[in-house]
Amino acid sequence: MNIPMAQTGSVMLTPLAGIPMVLEGDDVARLVGDAIEGAGITPADFDVLVVTQKIVSKAEGRRVRLADVEPYARAMELAASLGKDPRMIEVVLRESNEVVAHGHGVLITEHRSGHVMANSGVDRSNVGHSSDDESVLLLPLDPDASAAAMHRSLEARFGCRLAVVVSDSVGRAWRDGVAGIAIGAAGLPSLTDLRGDPDLFGVPLKVTLTGFADQIASAANLVAGEGAEGVPAVHVRGLRWSATAVPARALVRERERDLFR
Repeated sequence: MNIPMAQTGSVMLTPLAGIPMVLEGDDVARLVGDAIEGAGITPADFDVLVVTQKIVSKAEGRRVRLADVEPYARAMELAASLGKDPRMIEVVLRESNEVVAHGHGVLITEHRSGHVMANSGVDRSNVGHSSDDESVLLLPLDPDASAAAMHRSLEARFGCRLAVVVSDSVGRAWRDGVAGIAIGAAGLPSLTDLRGDPDLFGVPLKVTLTGFADQIASAANLVAGEGAEGVPAVHVRGLRWSATAVPARALVRERERDLFR
């Protein structure tokens, strides 16, 4: 079957501590590789490295000073409605293909990569700034390309079949609370199609698609944390898959099937 399956019976998640504060121009793959070695891990085929979006964005220079942002009419209008900083809203609009919904202090947009999320992923938390230099952090320009670059570098360094997931924490339709998702991926099937495979009683599945990369990203959040933990990467071991590698862009639902639009 063309299905990712945990064949070892267990999955091990190891937080990779010791990664320094990332600055623009840093080589994230090298920093993650050093952290793997520092943790005493010998990489093996099918290991997955989950790397948080923030350190990828910082390395790629995706920081914007709000003092440099001039909000235009649409941003001013939305900011007044939502009770938000109009400069922040202007940055969000620049990063988005469209505004999907807004209200109750929340702005939902389609990021230029296709992912639908609050504020196009623009974030003020864990960015680091002084009182006179408030900054926000944007998502990578192309998260799948970022994952692919790290994937190639780490495979070359360790000489085995590795996968990389770039994760972010987002809210979800139907449910309260944030959870980790994959916004970038390389070396694994982000989305797998189980339609036609039998269920427990031999009945063919008709609609089941599995967000494999999202499941991995969410599991990694359990040890990476959401706040001051300072763990920007997680090593995952115990997964196996036979499906062809598919980037995270495949997880974005086609507009025609999106009931929220």
